[in-house]
Amino acid sequence: MVRKHVVLAGDLAGTVVFAIEGASAAIQAGLDLLGVLVLSFIVALGGGVVRDVLIGATPPNAIRDWRYPLLAFAAGLLTFAFHAPVAAAPPMLLITLDAAGLAIFAATGAEKAIDYAITPLNAILMGAVTGCGGGVIRDLLLTRTPLILMADIYATAALLGAAVVVVCRRLNWPPAVATALGCLVCFVVRMAAVQFHWQLPRVA
Repeated sequence: MVRKHVVLAGDLAGTVVFAIEGASAAIQAGLDLLGVLVLSFIVALGGGVVRDVLIGATPPNAIRDWRYPLLAFAAGLLTFAFHAPVAAAPPMLLITLDAAGLAIFAATGAEKAIDYAITPLNAILMGAVTGCGGGVIRDLLLTRTPLILMADIYATAALLGAAVVVVCRRLNWPPAVATALGCLVCFVVRMAAVQFHWQLPRVA
């Protein structure tokens, strides 16, 4: 029961954060209100839907639980209504919010995969899918190269955060502690990568 509450709380928090990020991306791309709401929903819930389908948690929470779409659409609508202050926000604030959403979804995604008796390696992958999936769909809809293929340690941070959750759970640590530590590791790694311009090796 505690584990379910941890996953739910993290999912709802991440939904709001990523919905704002999705709406902001839609506004910057010049989309209308419908486009803003669509991207809010996709960025906030796309990764979770993919995860749930892959682990057999059907129908996905984004469809079964009314709170998910309500939060996504409400956050998107508010971002649209107050787009001027959002657009004027410092870039680092938006990066920080995105890193927070990534961390929350990566950790809770791995935690939910564990609930469904998924193997440790696949649970780590499901955490990354949860954190990055919505952003990938967003970028494809906006016809641009997905951010996770270019960003400084983005998907890698999600994998590390999810791995921390899986390791902690294998050590029988409480779900809340494992999830919080996974969130912290993912967030710190992502923000450090932005600050110090860390990148994975590339072919010269």
